[in-house]
Amino acid sequence: MHVISRLKSKCSVAPLELLEFRACLCFSSANTFPAISTPTTKDPTVHPNPETLSQLLNQRPLLSQLKQIHAQVLTHPFSHVSLTDSLIHCYLSTNNLTTARALFDRYPLPSPPTLLWNLMIRACSKLHNSAESTNLFHLMISLNHPIRVVPDKYTFTFLITSCSHQLSKVHGQIVHGMVTRNGYRSNLYVANSFVNMYCVFREMDDAHKVFNEMSERDVFSWTSLICGYAKNGEMGRACEIFGEMPLRNEVSWAVMISGFVADGRYIEALKYFHEMLCDDHKVKPNEAVIVCALSACAHLGASDQGNWIHAWIDKNGILQSSNISTALIDMHAKCGRIDSASRIFTKISEPDVLNFTSIISGLSIHGLGKDALCVFNQMLAANVKPNEVTILGVLNGCSHSGLVEEGSSIFCNMESLWEIVPKIEHYGCYIDLLGRAGYLERAFKVVKCMPIEPDIVIWRALLSACRIHRDADLGERIIVHIEQMGGRGHIGGEVLLSNLHASLGKWDRVAQVRKLMGERKNESTPGCSWIEVNGVVHEFRVADRLHTQIVEIRYKLNEILKRASLGGYVVTTMQVSFDLSEEEKEQAVAWHSEKLAIAFGLMSTEPGTSIRIVKNLRTCEDCHSALKAVSKVYGRVIIVRDRSRFHTFKEGSCSCNDFW
Repeated sequence: MHVISRLKSKCSVAPLELLEFRACLCFSSANTFPAISTPTTKDPTVHPNPETLSQLLNQRPLLSQLKQIHAQVLTHPFSHVSLTDSLIHCYLSTNNLTTARALFDRYPLPSPPTLLWNLMIRACSKLHNSAESTNLFHLMISLNHPIRVVPDKYTFTFLITSCSHQLSKVHGQIVHGMVTRNGYRSNLYVANSFVNMYCVFREMDDAHKVFNEMSERDVFSWTSLICGYAKNGEMGRACEIFGEMPLRNEVSWAVMISGFVADGRYIEALKYFHEMLCDDHKVKPNEAVIVCALSACAHLGASDQGNWIHAWIDKNGILQSSNISTALIDMHAKCGRIDSASRIFTKISEPDVLNFTSIISGLSIHGLGKDALCVFNQMLAANVKPNEVTILGVLNGCSHSGLVEEGSSIFCNMESLWEIVPKIEHYGCYIDLLGRAGYLERAFKVVKCMPIEPDIVIWRALLSACRIHRDADLGERIIVHIEQMGGRGHIGGEVLLSNLHASLGKWDRVAQVRKLMGERKNESTPGCSWIEVNGVVHEFRVADRLHTQIVEIRYKLNEILKRASLGGYVVTTMQVSFDLSEEEKEQAVAWHSEKLAIAFGLMSTEPGTSIRIVKNLRTCEDCHSALKAVSKVYGRVIIVRDRSRFHTFKEGSCSCNDFW
């Protein structure tokens, strides 16, 4: 009995399924092999001999043919060593690890060569949360026979990769020690694997130490380290290393640009995208870079830059894959051009779930809930199964269009019809749907009966609905319920409750809630708006004083508000959450970030030009009223994308019909 046969019981190995190969024999008769074309013969049958079978195996046949060849090997008295090697190679190339492992454990010699050990360890290293590669390595170094199997640089490279996939920091450190003892620490591929492994573990000091000790580095070394810092949120450090990088490829650029997008630094992402296009080495953006650049445009509402990238894609003949088409639809929709997004979608011959989801979500944030439902039904008719994000998009569309019954039907049947178990995000959309439509008690009941613990988004959606419908009593009950559940001071709902009391003029209750907020250190997100003018994105914060033209902008804003009053604008101060004089309240709402952005847009663009703004929070009632009047007196179309939807202001009215 071979050594491996004696030790294989220590590893979890599936038995060789000989029945499959016996079944394969039914396809052959008189010891002849079924027709498989070879470079040397056109004969419909091939006589089985080691040379012929080896030649067939070298062609890496399909799995069905591979099993027939395997059957011939099993039923003839050939020397199995070289054929076994080839069979293992072929089964691994078809991702049939079970059979490859069974052949490996029954190897006809005392031990397979190092090459086969490496192949098996590499194949097992790709398995998620599997320790099989580690088990194989332990078996490899524990074998005791005259011809000792010695691990080489590839063995350690695959083993380190396995530690990364298993998130096994301890095993990784042990392997690091073994690599040092075996003299492979200076090997480029081994060192690269260690840099990547420590980056996966977020041990950036260790990763950088390995990087600094490398006598030789390639583009992968640099890119791995940059990727580690980017994923760790240290974009400043990633920028420093990227600047020192001697040679960059499309992957290193993609890591930087995607890192900026993930970190919410969209302006920097677009800056690096344009730098990539101007790079002297003429590195062309790959699909990942293009998708990230379009995503940055979508987040900023940078329509001009998004259109330029779209034109660049067409000019350079870039194949519009599913991912790029999805990103284009998303970009145009989020830049306020739902018509352009729809045209892209209609040109796709066979839309997949990503394409459908993108256009449905786009229609939804534009308040076109009925159109979103229509596309959703078109998707179902095309037998394209929706995913979790698709359902979120449809529910969001129903919420912003007041389609309570349609949204309720989709939510209640999503598990039975499409096998999608509702997650916290789906409950959030459904509660928002009920709350916006005024079904507050029903929404509260759903929250209390949820099988998932409500999070901050759920409670804010419910409290926001109470504020919209001026139901302070229910708001109080919700806060009491939260505190009884042990969520006191955790969800930040006191901010909304304080605003609700302020809108009703209950300043004693505002003072009480704010006292609790002070004790609990609740913080609210400051308002921020972005506007693109001449291809440059400008950022404004509430009561901004940092913009280089802020003096002229404030002067222009005073002029705008005076003219808006002629168009019917009356300052709304109900949402000011401090007990101030009416004049002070008016001053407080006057400097909201979207008003400053509008003033800058009006003074920086030609008359009649549409103005597009992106805001990080929900548009307040006063700004909503002001922008309706501004669109009327200035004859401008103003498109605002707030946290939840689009508002298109035109001739004194808004596309949301004051339902937001």
